[in-house]
Amino acid sequence: MLFFKEEDVAKFDTIQFLFIKTSLKGNIFEITLNRPEKRNAFTPTMANEIAFALAYAKNQIEIRCVIIKAKGPVFCAGADLNAFHDPTIDQKNQTLPEPVEEVRLGDAFANLHKPCIAQVEGSVFAGGFLIICGCTFVVSIPEANFSLPEVKRGIWPMQVMASLIDIIPKRKILEMSITGKSYSAEEALHLGIVTQISDKELIEEEVNKLANLICSNAPYAIKSGMEALQNLSEIEEDKRHNYLKSQLENLLKSEDAKEGTAAFKDKRTPIWKGK
Repeated sequence: MLFFKEEDVAKFDTIQFLFIKTSLKGNIFEITLNRPEKRNAFTPTMANEIAFALAYAKNQIEIRCVIIKAKGPVFCAGADLNAFHDPTIDQKNQTLPEPVEEVRLGDAFANLHKPCIAQVEGSVFAGGFLIICGCTFVVSIPEANFSLPEVKRGIWPMQVMASLIDIIPKRKILEMSITGKSYSAEEALHLGIVTQISDKELIEEEVNKLANLICSNAPYAIKSGMEALQNLSEIEEDKRHNYLKSQLENLLKSEDAKEGTAAFKDKRTPIWKGK
């Protein structure tokens, strides 16, 4: 676990969240941002709740896909700067364990190593990009807008750059950060920030269809592949093929790989164990 101890995550059922809602439906775990009156701007406590829910999803072998939703007309307006600058404003969650270090949402999502879908039914601003860029898939309604307006307030989307660097070119990061202009869902799709556009009346169905498709495939293979891809940037270029070959050899020894092969031979649906 990155921000929470495993024994603390095991107490998940005792937590009473203040700013998010969670639900588990089969192999799909949903996290809903639930601070609509503040445009879902996250406080330190809300960020801790999101990170804790992600740690739980990572720790539960039956969870194969995470969906991030939001209440209200704005998906996420970024960080609530007042609460971050003045801890007395931040409403604490007394049922939530203390993180072992300060939560960084970008790292919380990067450490999940399970497919995550952002169901975006409202605009995304500033630090809200930490959430959508941390997701594997971003399904957006056409009406949503995406912008990094920090420069208009004399600041800069510092942490967001780390989340964007693997998605869009540096020049585009600078363009978005320097101009602070708003991008449509279609423009965000072209950039790669959004992966799919769906009409509002169909988005729930489309997201669930994608989540079910993910859950039908081998969870241990997906987890292993996501971890390997993330590790590639830390490995020297001439050693990457050897590293990936060793990861494949380990994967071939897994129960899921053996089950997948057996199911293919038997012409049946595989029963995945996630290990």
